[in-house]
Amino acid sequence: MTDRPLQPRHLSVTVMDVAKLAGVSAMTVSRVFNAPNSVNAKTLAKVQAAVASTGYVPNRGAGGLRSAKTRLVSAVVPTLSGPVFLDTIEALNSRLQQHGYQLMVGQSGYSTSTEDDLVRDIIGRRPDGIVLTGVVHSELGRQRLLAAGIPIVETWDVALDPIDMLVGFSHEAVGRSVAEYLLQKGRRRLAVIGGDDPRSVRRAEAFTAMAQAQGAVAPIVHLVPAPTKLSDGRRALRSILQSNLPLDGVFCSSDMLALGVLTEARAAGLGVPADLAVVGFGDLNFAADLDPALTTVRIDGRRIGQIAADCIVERAAGRRPPELIVDVGFTIVRRASA
Repeated sequence: MTDRPLQPRHLSVTVMDVAKLAGVSAMTVSRVFNAPNSVNAKTLAKVQAAVASTGYVPNRGAGGLRSAKTRLVSAVVPTLSGPVFLDTIEALNSRLQQHGYQLMVGQSGYSTSTEDDLVRDIIGRRPDGIVLTGVVHSELGRQRLLAAGIPIVETWDVALDPIDMLVGFSHEAVGRSVAEYLLQKGRRRLAVIGGDDPRSVRRAEAFTAMAQAQGAVAPIVHLVPAPTKLSDGRRALRSILQSNLPLDGVFCSSDMLALGVLTEARAAGLGVPADLAVVGFGDLNFAADLDPALTTVRIDGRRIGQIAADCIVERAAGRRPPELIVDVGFTIVRRASA
């Protein structure tokens, strides 16, 4: 296959761009970052305004080797405490190593401000690529990423306007499909127990909209802080049951939450699925071995990692990947719990 020429979505904002916008020299811009006390207040304000408007982040690792490749790729995930992203990270690392790259992983903790700080520091070291989880970024973070000129892959989501490249699936489609599945099983009194992160919330909203469109009672939505734990699932189901609202089906935003729901249902004397159908998300390694085995949504995290790595390698070599947006889809794995 003949390589197609790279058509970059964006070019790196340089110190010269900032200097031109501020009406100062490049050396003055450098002093603002390295010795701000040596710059008068008026000039400092002009440079800071130019930096804010362009999203410029200084290259902390330049060292006079502006064109050198670092052979380093950075990945940002919400959490390392849960296993849902591990397959993606392992596959990403393995594929990158095959091409002579090393992977550095950072944890954003489902916090926009933490992600902004992490992205700023990563950009400052100019890796050969950045892999992000999701597409919900702050305006500041997005501006910095667009200005960096570094190959970027957003993962675990889909959108029409990625920063650069994207590999993932539709959270809205997941929510709608699970609602349809439970409705087809005759479940009409539904609930969503999910994390309060944006992707989980979008699944819950799509689930709720589909259920109501099909004539079901408006589902109960119970959100808990992300990352979610087994104990969150137990407490959430206990709270819903104490409200005395009728319930015959639950969609959980993680398999760990679903395990908590199964545990609490058993403690409450509910039969699963006779009294309560339970669906999880993630198809973690314990899901098939539970009693009853957990019906869940499977995401091919390994494929996401492999494709993301290939996209970075192609970009770093100056080539355009075959596809800039890849939807890997999802599967509802039908087991005994629903």
